[in-house]
Amino acid sequence: MDLIKKIEEYVEENIGSFHKSRIHKLTTLNLTKLLKQKNPYLYRAKDLNTPQEIVESIASAFLSSAEETMFGDWLEQLAIYIAGLVYNGTKSTSEGIDLELDKDGIHYVVSIKSGPRWSNSSSLAKLKDNFIKAQRIYRTSGNKRPCEAIEGCCYGLEKNPNKTTHLKLCGKSFWEFISGSPDLYIDLIKPLGTKAHEKNAEYMMEYHRMITRFTLEFANSYCDYDGSINWTKIVKLNSLNNV
Repeated sequence: MDLIKKIEEYVEENIGSFHKSRIHKLTTLNLTKLLKQKNPYLYRAKDLNTPQEIVESIASAFLSSAEETMFGDWLEQLAIYIAGLVYNGTKSTSEGIDLELDKDGIHYVVSIKSGPRWSNSSSLAKLKDNFIKAQRIYRTSGNKRPCEAIEGCCYGLEKNPNKTTHLKLCGKSFWEFISGSPDLYIDLIKPLGTKAHEKNAEYMMEYHRMITRFTLEFANSYCDYDGSINWTKIVKLNSLNNV
């Protein structure tokens, strides 16, 4: 069985977990917590003047970020699976390292990220420290092969992959690195659409229910008797500990 066929079977068997996570996130959202987390001044400046406008705006911003994280975690598992098929790669037990594999006489420790712009200066420093520790553990365990570090990003582009301490491989380069296939980054698109329409229909039904619930709750809790939004109450909710 060829690699693409095995990937298609893996995706078909496992993509449902991502869609279940999306729906679960919807059912566990809390309007008050969302309002506390978001910037009320932004929504006032955007001239959002109805409960539904505000609810849809804060829900969309939150869910977009949450889905990016959830799908990034799912892609990480797919990448580990593919590396296991091709290079006998395994899930790493080292802190901050997701994958380890041997390729062309070199042992690689790999940290898998969703996209190329995931880090700030402190998180990047932590990543480099994790690479150094993982390489030290490998070398002091009696292994003779060279050990190199890879920051692998599932999508995007990196024009300068050599980061001195490690290589940063994004998109095409990353998927080719773990599979040996220069076209895998394109081949993945088809299987990832498995049951997408059907699953998204389920998601949208739950999404619209959530919007309706939150709109009613917002109107009851954060609107004045004439229907106008009580921005003072929202700002206090967002900024005071005792509200």
